[in-house]
Amino acid sequence: MYIDSKIRKDYLFIVAVISTLILSSMTVVNGFTNLTYGQTNATQANPTSNVTTNLVNIQDIPLQKVRVGDIEMAYKMFGKGDPIILHNGANYGMDAWDPALLTRLASNHTVIIFDSRGIGNTASGFEPYSIQLLGNDTAGLMDALEIPEANVLGYSMGSYITQQFAITHPDKVSSIMLIAGTCGGKDHVPPSDEFIQLQEGILNKSLNNIPLSQDEMKSLVNASEGSGWIKLHPESLDLPENMTFQQMKPGLSSEAMNNQYKGAKAWVASDWNGACDDLAKIDKPMLVIAGTDDNELVPHESSLVIASKVPGAWLVHIKDAGHAIMNQYPDEVGMVLQTFLSTIKQ
Repeated sequence: MYIDSKIRKDYLFIVAVISTLILSSMTVVNGFTNLTYGQTNATQANPTSNVTTNLVNIQDIPLQKVRVGDIEMAYKMFGKGDPIILHNGANYGMDAWDPALLTRLASNHTVIIFDSRGIGNTASGFEPYSIQLLGNDTAGLMDALEIPEANVLGYSMGSYITQQFAITHPDKVSSIMLIAGTCGGKDHVPPSDEFIQLQEGILNKSLNNIPLSQDEMKSLVNASEGSGWIKLHPESLDLPENMTFQQMKPGLSSEAMNNQYKGAKAWVASDWNGACDDLAKIDKPMLVIAGTDDNELVPHESSLVIASKVPGAWLVHIKDAGHAIMNQYPDEVGMVLQTFLSTIKQ
């Protein structure tokens, strides 16, 4: 659950880049390693101002469908340049992407967004649901659109799909961007037992269309937004009474929600080796982004695990961002993505 608010621009950017490059004050600088801080504020020249007008309007872009395996997959494609494919978080369709982020990416890339199976305008199909299946769906979409190779980005559960896709179809990957994700398995940093129990209770209520309590709602917001963001935006905790998950996510079926939860749970299970070691074998540029206040849903320490195992990976931590980093700081995330993509292309 994400609460939309006006974004504070005088944020502190913490950047650790495990390579010979870092971002400092929104600029790539050669010759630095480890940890660097860049400060921007309202008195400085605003590097984001050029995308505050003429934002991409997703509703104006025609929805198209193409056959992928046992489903008709809904997608939208826009922009110009090398293709970039976006994998969204669990329970979200293609229309959830922030216009500021899409506008940045579309300025020099052909952007492909889509509804994964069981979400939005894409049917569930009949294949047994798994992260592997969703990764294969991406490959099928690329084949149908005659795209031989693309940059791939994944947010939250979408990062799991991105990783599986890259591992299974490395020849189709130009670069890998993981946001608020984990490589799962024995090495990942799990949520607390208390939060796992909270999630189970909320899932059971959601599947049975039972309203969530105020305490449960606030726990979700705290986990999603993080303490730093809530301190900056206390209105985030102004919540309605007796909301069901279906009211928060209209059009989301119980089947799709249950499938995605099970798929995510299987990915982070400790009884498999995870994806980190396999990712390290793929010789592709990688960017990992996390919020410093993502401590419950996908603890941000997991981003350190990925970056430590993948030689040359870029690691970016954004202060006062939680798991909902894409909704909290879409323009800033877009700048990081643009810098990464332009740098690796040089």
